[in-house]
Amino acid sequence: MIVDPTRPLYEVKAGLFKGLAHPIRIRILEVLSSAAEVPVASLLEQTSLEASHLSQHLAVLRRNRLVESERRGSLVYYRLAYAEVADLLRVARVLLGEILGTTEQQLVAQRELPEIPRADTWAEARG
Repeated sequence: MIVDPTRPLYEVKAGLFKGLAHPIRIRILEVLSSAAEVPVASLLEQTSLEASHLSQHLAVLRRNRLVESERRGSLVYYRLAYAEVADLLRVARVLLGEILGTTEQQLVAQRELPEIPRADTWAEARG
C-alpha cells in the first residue's frame, strides 16, 4: 500500500485490509504483538512456514507499513511499526467474539424451536 494523497481514505483503508487479508499475516502480527521484537527464526518456528513463504508475507506487511525490521549481525528482528496494529487485532478479536456469541445464541434458540417438517411430509399431512 503506497499512500497516494489523491486517493480517498476508504480506498486506502481497503488497501490496508487487503494487506491483512491472509491468516498467516494475522498470525505473524499476533506473534509480534506479544513481544517488543521477534527474530525471524522464532517467526519461522511459530508459523511453521518455509523461509521463502514467511519472507513473502513479511514483505506484504512491510509494504503496508505494519511491521519494521532491523538486522543485527546475521539475525533479523521484526516488530510492529505501530502499537495501534495490536489494538486493531484486539478490536477484531472482541468483535468476532460478539459476532460468534450472537451466532451461538441464535443456534441455541434455533435448536429450541419445533422441528419444521420436510416438504414431502407436510404435503402428506395436508392430504
